[in-house]
Amino acid sequence: MVQKNEIGALILRITLGILFLIHGIVKFQGGIENTVGWFESINIPGFMAYVVALLEVIGGIALIIGFATRLVSILFALLMVGATITAKLPVGLLGNGQMAGYELDLAFLAISVYLAINGSKLLSISRLLFNEDSNEIKRAA
Repeated sequence: MVQKNEIGALILRITLGILFLIHGIVKFQGGIENTVGWFESINIPGFMAYVVALLEVIGGIALIIGFATRLVSILFALLMVGATITAKLPVGLLGNGQMAGYELDLAFLAISVYLAINGSKLLSISRLLFNEDSNEIKRAA
C-alpha cells in the first residue's frame, strides 16, 4: 500500500505540471511576441518572456513525468513570487475587472513550495533513472 502523502504529492505534481505546461504552450500559440510586448510594458526585459514560457513548458513536462521535481518546483515558486510582485500585486488578490488577481499565483506557489519540500517519487522518472527507492513508501506499506 502506498502512503497517502505520496498519492497526494503525485496528484499535486501532475496537476501543477499540466497547468504550467498549458500556460507555456498558450504563450507560444498566442504569439510569444505578444508576451514579450506585455513584459516590456511592465518593465520586465522582453527576453524574459521566452525564459518564462520555456520554463513553463519544460518544467511542466518534467513535473508530469516526475523528473527533478524539487528543482522545478523551486523554479516555479520563484516564478510565482516574481509574477505576483511584478504583475499581479497592483491589481489585488481577486483582480480589477480587467486583469486576474494573484489568487491563482498563490495557489501555484503553495503547491510548488509543498513539492519543493516534500518531493514526489510515486510514478516518477527520477525514481527509475536514479534508482531512488523510497524507504518511506516501503515503511508505509
